[in-house]
Amino acid sequence: MYMRRIVWMILMAFSVSISAQDFEDFISRQMGTYPESRLFDIYKSCFQDYMGAEHLVSNRESVKAYLDEELSTVTLENLLPWDYEPCGINGNYYRVSLRLIKEGVITEDQLIDAFVRSVTECERPSVEQWRDEWQRMMSKIDQMNLSLPFYQEDKLFIDRILAAGKYAISHSPEYRDAYRPHYRIVRWDIFENEIMPAINKRKMMERKTEDDIGAHK
Repeated sequence: MYMRRIVWMILMAFSVSISAQDFEDFISRQMGTYPESRLFDIYKSCFQDYMGAEHLVSNRESVKAYLDEELSTVTLENLLPWDYEPCGINGNYYRVSLRLIKEGVITEDQLIDAFVRSVTECERPSVEQWRDEWQRMMSKIDQMNLSLPFYQEDKLFIDRILAAGKYAISHSPEYRDAYRPHYRIVRWDIFENEIMPAINKRKMMERKTEDDIGAHK
């Protein structure tokens, strides 16, 4: 419990203040990378940054079964070209692509362990805390005049689920159709200590291979 409380305090410290420039940089990155985004998709990235994975983990077996099913339905050609990306403004959590498993960079068990611990080792902020944070973000978004499709409808839907004490939503249909997202959420420290070293190891091997090929030309 002490560890969970400490981790929660660290995450909350990251989220205390968001400058207007930081927020604009995030929105610019989101819309530049995913121009088909709706407000739903901006919201999803922000609450993943603040709250972590959408759903509590009941047991490892169910997490593995769901991941097995997803892995069986996707190919490398279906996956976005990135290995990972930070969530939201602060990058308290990362989206880790299933591409890393498909390419043998990490094992399925490694991602499951990282995902489960990202949920179970951290005390989740309350929905009320997140609602207040989102309202501050929305005040900035309203001023940006982004011309997002279905903006008012999405805004009202999000307000309704937060008022009902819920917070999780899916990516918009437009986002899913355009980008086919397949990833798991991993807390920043677990990602940097356990996932990133495997990515760096692959990069070193790729550079060595390129150097060997160049040396034999």
